[in-house]
Amino acid sequence: MPSVKEKMREIIQAQPEDATYEEIMRELAFERMIAKGLDDSRQSRVLSNEEMERRIRTWQK
Repeated sequence: MPSVKEKMREIIQAQPEDATYEEIMRELAFERMIAKGLDDSRQSRVLSNEEMERRIRTWQK
């Protein structure tokens, strides 16, 4: 498993040479969100579709 620095380096190296700071930061944040979501899923920290629908309905009131 690559270290955090190695993973960040891979993501940065994959960006085009003219990538902006904001674009690189967005890609790093996106990668972190995906990794966190996959970890949550593996640890069964998820909501059913029905529960999510119920929560969204309460926000709309």
